Amino acid sequence: MDDALLGFLHARYEEDNHAYAEVAHRFGGDALLDSHLPMLDLVDALAREYEGMTAGDARRAGVGYALRVLAQAYYEHPSYREEWRL
Repeated sequence: MDDALLGFLHARYEEDNHAYAEVAHRFGGDALLDSHLPMLDLVDALAREYEGMTAGDARRAGVGYALRVLAQAYYEHPSYREEWRL
């Protein structure tokens, strides 16, 4: 996995969190009860964990694959690269 994909995921996390913060500001915290905000946190945590893995870590290939799958949710974003698609 390349650094560009990890950077892409981190940037989407930041964008999405800003959007959720705007919703909470306008409509109150209850508006986020059924949101995907907890999932965003988990995806970001997984990306950060991947960054900390050594090349010899047995989990690295599986976590990298999972991140590529998760990134496909943003395939319509202009910064998404076709080479990341599985």
